[in-house]
Amino acid sequence: MYKVDIQADTKDAAAIEARRNREKQRQSRIFNARYCKMGVDVEGLKRQVEERNLRNEAEKQRDEAFDAYRVQYDKIAQMLEEEECQRRKQLNQAMVEFWERKQQPSMRREWDIHDPDAARKDFPARVSDDDPRCGPSSMQRFAGEDLNFLAKNKLQKELNKLTLGHQRSQREKELNDQKYADILDDKKRIELDLRALELTRLEEECRKAKAMAVADFNRAQAAEIAEQHRLAHQREQDDNFTEIHNHLTSNILMENPDLAQSTLGSHRVITSSWKGMTRAQLEAVLKTQAEQCKENQRLREEERQRDAEWDRQRHLADRAAMEMDAQEQTFRQQLRKDLDGYNLELAEAQKANLQYLEKEVYTNTPTAHYYLQFNTSSR
Repeated sequence: MYKVDIQADTKDAAAIEARRNREKQRQSRIFNARYCKMGVDVEGLKRQVEERNLRNEAEKQRDEAFDAYRVQYDKIAQMLEEEECQRRKQLNQAMVEFWERKQQPSMRREWDIHDPDAARKDFPARVSDDDPRCGPSSMQRFAGEDLNFLAKNKLQKELNKLTLGHQRSQREKELNDQKYADILDDKKRIELDLRALELTRLEEECRKAKAMAVADFNRAQAAEIAEQHRLAHQREQDDNFTEIHNHLTSNILMENPDLAQSTLGSHRVITSSWKGMTRAQLEAVLKTQAEQCKENQRLREEERQRDAEWDRQRHLADRAAMEMDAQEQTFRQQLRKDLDGYNLELAEAQKANLQYLEKEVYTNTPTAHYYLQFNTSSR
């Protein structure tokens, strides 16, 4: 036989060579540092955009043509399917009518076999073990027949019942353990909430006590100011009444011969006409001085009581604030201790996880050859 040289397809070879040339040109552009720094190929990008637009437009026209053909074929298929459904419906209807007229079940030769009421019409094959019809050839009673089937079945049911009971008790025990653990967690959470509520309540009581003390002090001060206003008003009324009385009992109206009183003030007299103070004037002066002494003493006593009450309220507020600060500090220390323990547990768990990742998971460390395979192609 002669050897025949089969030449390769020139078209495929040309396509492969063109693809290789494009890949070399692309690599020369991508791996050229100067070209990359200068910028991108704008003309090439524009040409690619135009080619992509043309390709998209051609694909769009092709899709539209396919859609039109698809709609037309769907309509034809619907028409054919509808005709097929009509023919099938007519054929089934004719077949049913033929069955109803010519092929009744009772007309069949094997009706005695397929009669649904045959079992109710016939006697059972075996009524009991002493049935006289059960002879040697009746095939209804055999040697070695398991007559204790009911007892074995009952025993098997009891064993299954005991097994299910054991499994149910085990499941209930597990549920009870889980429920007890959840109850312990809930109690711990409730205890923390109660501590927070107790601190909030103590702070609120301290704030209320301070507010009540300030309110009592303000009420006492308001009552004292009201009393001072009342006394000032009473003194003003007394002065007014005294002035009216003096006007009514003046020398002009009463024609008092005592003209020694000077018009420049009550403490001045006309020396040429003054005969000395009367007993009533002396008693009035002494009485006024005694009243002034009592009033000053009462004011000093009230001021002393007010200062003492204010000191007592401030002392109570300071003591309540100190107690609240001590309780808050204790709670913060306990909370910090709990947080430290929890953080320690988290740190141990994270450390164990890191050790597991380093020793069990991340065991395949990449070599230098793994990193040399990157940035070797233009794609």
